Order: sequence, then structure tokens, then C-alpha cells
Amino acid sequence: MTDMHRYTARFVERHWQRSVCRMSSVAGKRRALPSAFPVLDLPLLPIHKHIYEANLRNSNAWCKNDATVKGGTSYPITVKKNLRAQEIAIKNRLPCVYLVDSGGAFLPLQSEIFPDKNHGGRTFYNEAIMSAMKIPQVAVVCGSCTAGGAYIPTMAEEAVMVHRIGTIFLGGPPLVKAATGEEVTPEDLGGARLHAEVSGCVDHFAWEEKEAFDYTRNIISTLNFLLPEEEEETKKRNAEEEPLHSLEELLGLAPKSYNYSLDVKMVVSRLVDGSRFLEFKARYGTSLVTGFAKIHGHLVGILANDGQLSYEAALKGSHFVQLCNQRDVPLLFLQNTAPTAALTLSTKQAEMNSNHLKAQGSMMSAVASASVPKITVVIGGCHGADSYAMCGRAFDPNFLFLWPNAKVSIASPGHIGSLLPLDGEQEEEQKKQEEELNRMLVKESSAFFSSSRMWDDGVILPQNTRKVLRDVLDIIKQQRYQLSTETLQSIPLRM
Repeated sequence: MTDMHRYTARFVERHWQRSVCRMSSVAGKRRALPSAFPVLDLPLLPIHKHIYEANLRNSNAWCKNDATVKGGTSYPITVKKNLRAQEIAIKNRLPCVYLVDSGGAFLPLQSEIFPDKNHGGRTFYNEAIMSAMKIPQVAVVCGSCTAGGAYIPTMAEEAVMVHRIGTIFLGGPPLVKAATGEEVTPEDLGGARLHAEVSGCVDHFAWEEKEAFDYTRNIISTLNFLLPEEEEETKKRNAEEEPLHSLEELLGLAPKSYNYSLDVKMVVSRLVDGSRFLEFKARYGTSLVTGFAKIHGHLVGILANDGQLSYEAALKGSHFVQLCNQRDVPLLFLQNTAPTAALTLSTKQAEMNSNHLKAQGSMMSAVASASVPKITVVIGGCHGADSYAMCGRAFDPNFLFLWPNAKVSIASPGHIGSLLPLDGEQEEEQKKQEEELNRMLVKESSAFFSSSRMWDDGVILPQNTRKVLRDVLDIIKQQRYQLSTETLQSIPLRM
């Protein structure tokens, strides 16, 4: 490449970047184009009664959960949860406030917490990367920060510490006593006064927690964010239309099993503004419903399962995902994938399967390479390869939620038989194997089994889905309010 070509390329790149900056600064002042999407008026009819009531009975039987387990020291699942929170912050340029009260790693499980790439040390790596990306991080030390827990506040850009409550040290008084014989109080070893006046590890000394939170609010106000006027936001919210039918009806639309599914458009109509939905390719590949709608004023492209993804449905999904990506429209996947694929019993079926695989692969590629935000809600089944095309966990959605009735497994309980080889001579043994696998799948496919292992971002009640979607779409959108987003080459370093 000649010097003239290099100069031209640099000039074009700089001109393009300036144009993008000008467009993004003006975008907040422009109004969205008006729309008149058709209304999906799909009330519950008598014909739906038996399925609706079966689903409703199943919904009312869901268990409750207590999250206050294993507080203090970090277990492997604690580390995984922390890393997921940081991943969300990085992806959405979300400011972070760390409320730190940690006993460090739970030593008996150190091999599952310390050595690997995505173990505890990744938390500190992420803190450094986030600072370099200008993602603000503030720590409030409101408890003991021992061992690895001590690095979280010291790597944050600003730290607040509460007197006589917060402490920071690598090893506490018992360890000092064991190592040196010296007796020292937690306050003298690593209290707020020491770190605010002597070490400089914290930036703000607070006499009590309320004062610490006041400091934190004031720090947040210095982050150089330009938020929309409250009055403007209120007007926007007031202009939104509620769905035509009650959100509570989603309890009876949450499928008990794949065989208890109602038209997925009934779910869509109870989630979107005014039940308005502009369907895309309505007559083609009908096992996948695609189209545009608004949720609390946010324009989204929706892909919702209405059966197994056929060859035509996968092609349609690929087209729609690429269309949304081109228009910079976030994608919402409502996933209820089929339990298993049909058995291949003929040459024609094998040929159809081959075409289906190609189309499915095309949709997976489109979903994986789409740069727009992606949100997935598993409203029923999450099974097999179709779950990948519908943006399952492996395809890195910005957020992934489950309804309590959801089932997550390679095959659905009760459908495992079609995956086992047929052998007439060992029919009895095969039956036992099938029963054992089904028992395992019943346990391991539960939404709560999945969520407790951080395979998703939480189990949400169907009637709360519209609110949750509003919140995550607000989170995704808020990054445009940050005035300074260029990546830095250095990060703030403490004394």
C-alpha cells in the first residue's frame, strides 16, 4: 500500500468516526418514526380452556427459593455469579457499585476457585479491563474484606469505607497471631481510619453506612453521564400502551409440556405495547413467528417458537436476524424448542434432515454474528440444536431468563427413547436404561436446576416478563448516555 493510499484510508476512517459521533449526539434529539403495527387481539376462548387450566395448575405449583445461602466466603458458584455480573457490565457499559463484605475464598474448595482462567482472579482482571474501557467502578467497604476480597476495593476507581464496620487485609488478626505472635485488633490492622489516613487504599471515610451511601451517590453524579430529562422520560412512559389482555393470563399460557402449547402469538400479544405486532413472513415457515413490536417504547425484533424449527422456519429466522442486525434493532427470542428430532426412517427423510441441518446452521451463524443486543426468554422447552438457533446460553445473549415451567436438556423427559438404539434382544435392559435417563432428565432439566448453576440470569414469573424486558432494554440503551466512551490505554493506579 502506498503512502497516498494509507493517508486516504486514515482520512476516510477519521471522517467516518466523526460522522458517527455527530449522528449519535443528534440521535437523542430526534423522534422515532411513527408506527401503526397491526393489533394481535387473541383472547382466551373456550377451546383453549383445558390446556390453559392444565398450564395454570402447573404454574401455581412452582416452588419458592431462598438466596441467602453461603454468604461471606466465596464458593465456586459465587465466583461464577460475580463474573457474570461483570460480563453484563462490560457488554452494556454499565457502571458498577461493589458492596464488599467478603471472607475471601472458601479454602476447602480452592481448586475450584483459584487456578483456572474463569476462577477468582478473573474478577480482578475484569476490574482492570473495565477501567480501561471507562466503565465506572465504585466500591463500598461495609464488612470484612479478607484475602482475595481485599483486591476488589483497592482496584476500584473510588472506594468508600465505613468506620468500625469495614476492614481490608490479606490476613486477619488470627493469622497475624499465628504467624508472628502479635495480638492486633481488626480496626488497627485494616480499619477505615488506617486505610483513609495512612495507606490510602480508600478515598472516602464514612462514620456510618448512611454516610457511605451518600458519598457513593455523589461519586455517581461525577460519572459524566447525560441522562434524558425526567419529564421527557415520564411523557414517554405515559404514551405507552398496555397489552390488550391481562399479564396474569401468561400463567396459563406457560406450557406444562411441549404437548400443552397454545399459539405463541398469544404470549407475544400479552408482552408488547398495545398488543401491536408487525409480523414478518407470516405465511412462510410458520413454526417460527417473527416480527417487530415495541416493549415500553423500545423497538425489538421478536423470534418466537411455535413448534420445531423446520427448514423454512430456519431460513426465515436467518433472514429476520440479518434484517434486524442491519437496522440495529435488538432481538428478543421467546424459546420453546421441540423435545427431539423426528426419527429418520427413509431416504427422503434423510434428505429433508440434511436440508434442515443446512438451514439450521445458517440461522445459528446469523444469530452468532449479529452484533445487536440479544435477549432470550425460555418460555417452555430448551432442547437440542434448535435451542442454539434460538440463542441459548452458548450463543451469548446479553440476558437469558427462564420461566419456572421451562425445561433445559438435550432431550425432554419422556422423549429419550427416540435417541436410544433399537435392539430387540436387549429390550428389557434398554427399558431400564430409558427409565434411568428419564429420572435424571426430570431432575436436571428443571428451571431451578439450571438457574442454581448460573446457566441463565434467573427464573422470572411469566406475569413479570414485560417489566423485566423493560428493565434490560433500559440497561442496554443507557450506554448511549455516557459522554466519554473511548477506550483508554491506562487505568487509575493507587499509591
